Amino acid sequence: MTTANKTDNWLLQSKKEHRDLFSELDVLLRSLERFFHVENLPISQGDLPDRNFFDELQAVRDVIFRVLAVLEVVIPESRKNAYWFQKFSESKLLSDHSRDLFVGKLYTQDTPEKAFYLLYDLFINLKGIITDLLKTGEISYLSYTNIGQLISKQIRENILLNPFRRDIDPDFDSIDNPYISGVVKAIQERDLRKNISFLYLYLFRFLRFLKHIDIDSQQSISLNSSLLILIMLRSEISTFHAFIKRMSSVSRDQELQNLLKSISYQFSMETKRVYIQELKNIIRKKAPHHFRGKLENSQGILKNLVEQSVVQLSQFFNPGIQGKDIFESFTTKLSQSVRLREDLFVLHRFLTLLEEKAAFPEVRKDLLKSVKDYMHYFEHTTFKLLRYDDFDEFAYFFDDIFSFQESDMHKILEKTRGFRIFLEATLRNIANRGELREETVDIDRVEEIVKRYL
Repeated sequence: MTTANKTDNWLLQSKKEHRDLFSELDVLLRSLERFFHVENLPISQGDLPDRNFFDELQAVRDVIFRVLAVLEVVIPESRKNAYWFQKFSESKLLSDHSRDLFVGKLYTQDTPEKAFYLLYDLFINLKGIITDLLKTGEISYLSYTNIGQLISKQIRENILLNPFRRDIDPDFDSIDNPYISGVVKAIQERDLRKNISFLYLYLFRFLRFLKHIDIDSQQSISLNSSLLILIMLRSEISTFHAFIKRMSSVSRDQELQNLLKSISYQFSMETKRVYIQELKNIIRKKAPHHFRGKLENSQGILKNLVEQSVVQLSQFFNPGIQGKDIFESFTTKLSQSVRLREDLFVLHRFLTLLEEKAAFPEVRKDLLKSVKDYMHYFEHTTFKLLRYDDFDEFAYFFDDIFSFQESDMHKILEKTRGFRIFLEATLRNIANRGELREETVDIDRVEEIVKRYL
């Protein structure tokens, strides 16, 4: 067996054994490259020349740690040993001429293994360089972008692991659901079938990216890796917007045009929720629970957005398809609206109780704690169901109430009275949603939830 064949064998075997890790590697490399495009970052673009990019570069270093951890698993031990022996020989044993020949052969990337080693070598070297740079405490905009250009060049020139080498990667971009296959196959018009296929591939690619966001860990490497994936998605969604706009402009079907415009609008509003509201200045906010909560909300918003879009698109072509036929844990818009309205009714009931009992010191302390406990639940679950236009009002009110103590009851009541009026207007707007017009509020259940927190 030739050396090339042996190399191909270990790579093929590793890809088979570590499919999810190769997918994660693809996502992380995309994310690293996109993170240096400062227009993707949820920061003010006006202060770039004077901004200290320490936090951003620290996030990059953590993602490099994760990339190396993935590479350490997917490269067999014997191959890693051979790599380190080559590194030792290069630095200690070879003459300059021999070293030139050795490095030249590595850079040709004439085997997949060499391409693998080149990327491994890049990130080992970058880990040390960036760690030393961070010791200075100050990372200029120019230094940050220069590092980004080096990383981008090496990733894009890699013949094996460059995630941008083709629009559709058969290793990852595939959809196995029979209902979706049936939808696509039933489309007679060739160009429309092709465009709908691309639309599905975009949406399922987003779900693959989101799958690699770790919302269970409090470790900085996991948190920063998840953040970079979300930032990368901002760029990918921008490309998706352009595609869906072109598709809508050439469609001769008015109903399909309307659907595409509706999906585009939903993406526009929900991505504002994520990148303008949830992730605003997130890189500067260090508390792990706060950081993790924002990542979890952002992932939930985008995952729900993509799944709802897939189901809407599928039902346009086949009204008999149900969300659960495509996604095992799919939640319908009706269920989400019912839950949002119910949780808002509970919140309204708590605020009313607080106003009624504020004059009684013997009960208001415990009541305030119950209100805050429920608001913590609401913040970590129901926030992501709010409209973009309502989010800021809720966020400001919650921040204020969480900052107050029982001794600030007059301030609490002042805030509560104003917000309760806004909350009642929000409930009226939700009641006008088409899916809720035949649905009444279960007041008994609302009271039961309130009692559970008291």
